[in-house]
Amino acid sequence: MDWLLMIVMFALPIIAQINVTSTYKKYNKISNSRGLTGAEVARRILDANGLHEVKIEHIPGNLTDHYDPRDNTVRLSDTVYGSTSVAALGVAAHECGHVCQHAENYAPIVIRSKIVPAASVCSRLWYFVLLAGILLTYLANRISPVIYIAIIMFAAVVVFQIVTLPTEFNASNRALKTLESDAILDSAEIPAARKVLTAAAMTYVASLVTSLIQLFRLLSMVSRRR
Repeated sequence: MDWLLMIVMFALPIIAQINVTSTYKKYNKISNSRGLTGAEVARRILDANGLHEVKIEHIPGNLTDHYDPRDNTVRLSDTVYGSTSVAALGVAAHECGHVCQHAENYAPIVIRSKIVPAASVCSRLWYFVLLAGILLTYLANRISPVIYIAIIMFAAVVVFQIVTLPTEFNASNRALKTLESDAILDSAEIPAARKVLTAAAMTYVASLVTSLIQLFRLLSMVSRRR
């Protein structure tokens, strides 16, 4: 059973990443009929929502796009900023969806923002705490409380991932509705944008499932040691 869970843990993220990469690559070759770039679409969506103060910047990389609420900036990657592809417009609209979430105080993203610092610390340190707990358990020949601390830290990471899911799906839904209702993409182009955004969302799902399996394994490990 344990080896099967290990296979799933390693395979899911890889499959999800291959899927999003191949899907984006496929639809990145198809230009939108209006010839708009990712940056132009982002500016149009933000201005339409009264978010004129939000900046748009070009950053290097592939699919490194994100919205940084700390300096109120949407950063679009090389493959999105100046691209006219249907895939690029979907990603740009998705990031603008996050901006709108912050502007409206969308509950999941408010919660996510508040737990980011703690989740970030737990994500970096939980494994080292776990190793220390395993060592102490071996030396004392009984379960060390440090292992429980590590599990709690990892559980905090899982909670963060759970809260992240609705923010990502909601941003994608906003993006698709805007692209269609504002006639940024033709009706025939919307399915392509949907496939790109769905593939991207599946990476978050895969990450959460993998983490849940890991949490289950940690709890099982403690249970067996009792």
